[in-house]
Amino acid sequence: MERTDNLKGFVSWSGGKDAALSCWRAMKNYQVTHLLSMMDEDGSFSRSHHIRADVLKLQGEAMGLPVVQTGSSWETYEERFKDALSGLKKSGVRVGIFGDIDLEEHRQWVERVTRESGMEAVLPLWGEVARRPLMEELITLGFEAVVVAVRRDLLGPEWLGRRIDGDFMNDISQVAGVDICGEGGEYHTLVLSGPLFAKRIRIGISQTATHDRYSFLDIQDCELTEK
Repeated sequence: MERTDNLKGFVSWSGGKDAALSCWRAMKNYQVTHLLSMMDEDGSFSRSHHIRADVLKLQGEAMGLPVVQTGSSWETYEERFKDALSGLKKSGVRVGIFGDIDLEEHRQWVERVTRESGMEAVLPLWGEVARRPLMEELITLGFEAVVVAVRRDLLGPEWLGRRIDGDFMNDISQVAGVDICGEGGEYHTLVLSGPLFAKRIRIGISQTATHDRYSFLDIQDCELTEK
């Protein structure tokens, strides 16, 4: 499929740093028109990062983009994802933008489901095996992100709320079994500001919660402020 600024695309939106950096890169070649977030069954929290629906909507507001939120169980995930793509296609969307770096199983899945939905999958970060430069690019561009989820068998709750910066990279690189980018799900992030955002998200009330294998920073109150 020819790459053109006029070709409309959606971003598979977790709310985190990889989705944001993928969106930033993809905007050089595509017209990003929607963010797509897969939610839990009742639509309260995102499937991947356990972020509240209203926080994701606030990100969309800061970016000037609509957030399509689709609820599902893990068993119905693919079916509901395709339903969402069908609706986006009716709006003229032809490209899906994903933040995967090198998990081949994930790549095969997104390429298959987008193809079966009549779209093309674009993975702007794919093959970035040098992790530190990828993180440095994120920071240099001015993205501000904080850790909102950690795998409890690898990282303690003291990591929650930490800002992604040079100190974080140095510290996380010393933890055995943890990818510096969190590509294996070791941790997840929430982007608060950056070049995609017209305003910044300020976190108000939050508390630590647990769900399955993860500890989460449950953000219960936040607002948009000037950058």
